[in-house]
Amino acid sequence: MKKAFAPIVNPDSKILILGTMPGEKSLELQEYYGNRGNSFWKLLFTLFDQEVTYDYTIKKALLKTHHIALWDVLEFCERTGSLDSNIKNEIANDFNTFYKQYPQIEHVFFSSKNAAKYYDEYVGRHTGIQYTTLPSPSGANASKSFLQKLEEWKAIYEALQVKKY
Repeated sequence: MKKAFAPIVNPDSKILILGTMPGEKSLELQEYYGNRGNSFWKLLFTLFDQEVTYDYTIKKALLKTHHIALWDVLEFCERTGSLDSNIKNEIANDFNTFYKQYPQIEHVFFSSKNAAKYYDEYVGRHTGIQYTTLPSPSGANASKSFLQKLEEWKAIYEALQVKKY
């Protein structure tokens, strides 16, 4: 059974980005989106016009600076490899407790269709929270170029600008 990470969140977080479950490389490194073939961090650093880095401390600081929390829908699952399609016997994270602890979350961005699917199946949409599904940053999602993904991921930046955090 694989176990996901604790959320990266603070009392100022207004946006929550949800993945499905960390991949093998991320679990090995104990870092969200640790596989360099995944464009998650490159997308975020580009959105906020900052130089991309592999320093995990700086990555986490970027999230905090921009009021972004990061977590996964699933807490546990069985999976061979890193593909979401191989997930079995999944158990979702406790979002009721999370939202009680962080009621300031206003917008959830799913980092893939699968994250949204598992969330809808095990958690359900909450009134008062906006939801947006983004194209997966995974290197396995070759159907869209980095620039095409970036265009859709701009919704995160725009949500923060509208709210003026």
